[in-house]
Amino acid sequence: MADKEFDLICIGRSCVDLYCAEFGVPLKRAMTFSKSVGGSPMNIAIGTSRLGLKIGAITGVGAEENGRYLKWQLESEGVDVSAVKEDPKRLTAMVILSIRGPNDYPLIQYRENCADMGLVPDDIDPAYLARAGAVLVTGTHLSRDGVRATTLKILKTAKSLGLKTILDIDYRPNLWGLQGHDAGSSRWAAAAEQCTREFQAVLPYFDLIVGTEEEYFIAGGVTESIAALREVRKRTKALLVFKLGERGCAALPGEIPSAFIDEVIYPGFPVKVYNSIGAGDGFMSGFLRGWLRGEDLATCCRYANAAGAFAVSRLGCSSAYPSWTELSYFLAHGSPCQWLREDAILEQIHWATNRRNKWKNLAILAFDHREGFAELAAAHGKTAQDISTFKKLIFQAVTLAAEDQTVARSNDVGILVDDTYGLDILFESNRHAFWVGRSIEKTGPGPLVFEGQADVGMTLATWPENHVVKCLFRPGAHDGMDTVAENEKQLCRLFSGVRGTGHDLLLEVIVEEAGDEADQLLLYWIRRCYELGVYPDYWKIIPTGKRETWQALEALIEQFDPHCRGILLLGLNASEESLVDGFKVAAGFEKILGFAIGRSIFLKPAQEWFSGTITADEAVSTVKERFLRLVHAWNQNRK
Repeated sequence: MADKEFDLICIGRSCVDLYCAEFGVPLKRAMTFSKSVGGSPMNIAIGTSRLGLKIGAITGVGAEENGRYLKWQLESEGVDVSAVKEDPKRLTAMVILSIRGPNDYPLIQYRENCADMGLVPDDIDPAYLARAGAVLVTGTHLSRDGVRATTLKILKTAKSLGLKTILDIDYRPNLWGLQGHDAGSSRWAAAAEQCTREFQAVLPYFDLIVGTEEEYFIAGGVTESIAALREVRKRTKALLVFKLGERGCAALPGEIPSAFIDEVIYPGFPVKVYNSIGAGDGFMSGFLRGWLRGEDLATCCRYANAAGAFAVSRLGCSSAYPSWTELSYFLAHGSPCQWLREDAILEQIHWATNRRNKWKNLAILAFDHREGFAELAAAHGKTAQDISTFKKLIFQAVTLAAEDQTVARSNDVGILVDDTYGLDILFESNRHAFWVGRSIEKTGPGPLVFEGQADVGMTLATWPENHVVKCLFRPGAHDGMDTVAENEKQLCRLFSGVRGTGHDLLLEVIVEEAGDEADQLLLYWIRRCYELGVYPDYWKIIPTGKRETWQALEALIEQFDPHCRGILLLGLNASEESLVDGFKVAAGFEKILGFAIGRSIFLKPAQEWFSGTITADEAVSTVKERFLRLVHAWNQNRK
């Protein structure tokens, strides 16, 4: 499929999943929820994209915020959404569910007249299908006339184009009208003959069919496994994959044997089940990674069983699926944990290789300073409101600088701001495609202390998901044992909070010592953080003039966290000339992602504005030009 734009197009059901974050609670008492993409085909789209396949999607979403979320999240996962239909008359489907036990997950399907069931044959563009090597459909879209006709057009078109065709049986009785709304989690009901008839009508179109025992009962029309498989085999030459839960799976390319023998069974992985819903879509994603790349059956099933093991070990469907890096690590090294979600190494790889935003060449204006601004305002008889006003002028300068075409082509622009004087800016920033950092530490001497509530996780739970948590950490070479222990405790506490709330962490490390002592202390604390299990997504440090130190920094990061986003350079009020000299040394190192510089840019115009010697417009213009000069200097050296 090297000549195709997509390895696979996933077609059909989509929804917003709202998973209860509390474990072991009836849905009626569930209070907190996390949001993710759901619906079997879209789960598989994300699962296969994470495993390195090129994926397109066809589904229907409402012309509303849930529909926009689905498209945004799919795009963030690398899935093409150009063929996703926005339906102005229907709402995006939703599912709300809780986990009451490993195999007990009450859920409610909100799918009355939903957007994905509004797909009609005219929505399918054969030219889009022709861009793929394979198409995948699922059983739900055989349950109603309109989407059934649409599915049939897809299959006929795919066959005429020579595409591989895949069926996930995906039988949900209440989506066929066989059970009520209160049976959303049910996977079995004695089907009306129509269900079996509709499945059997399309079986000849497929090259691969995947299902559970109950799903093959429906497709085959009989309630005994081997007999059901034989009924399916009468109607198709497809490879039949039969999911066996914790036992693994069976793969049947030809004649159906009289029993599941060792030659067709591929064993699973012994993991503890946290949540089994969505496991089948993870399984399918793993299988397709192998099958669409021409791997042998044993390899395909090994990928499938491993991906399914990840899915049952975590909360969520698509959000639980592994990246290719993660899956490969697990297959090579295994895990000492029966709940894979308790494996710290795997969880870090999962986090770091499935991030939404892929930032490049960052140019960040940092103005989260608080003490310095308070002192400046006091010196000129100004108020906290004046500080907020000036910070808005800085933000205005950044937005204007981001419009520079050279910057727009080469850099991702960002801001680093605080709650104390910049809360309005944080709200406004979401109107822009900016990287947004937000300070969490309280200023002042002594061990780390955080802004907000006593529980840092409760504070971060109110922050938007795109806000990067910035923490300034000032270790000293002569800190006492109590100070060191408290700082380590607070760093671990912070890291637990950011991972629990799904935020990136930027750890800014400033050491007051000079020369070799400063470099050694910096290297010590970076290593120490990793030893503590603290994995910042970004490091922010003072540029060092020594190539040996840069090499040691890169080696440390590569050893402990090769998926770290990278290092940002800080300014510490250095002159522009000094910063450019630092750029020349640092720019050649791969782990350096850009800069986050503040006072070197804004301090002089701030002094002039607070003293009344320049106007607001002049302050904006000056900050903009100083920022742009640094961006261009960085880019020139980066080349």
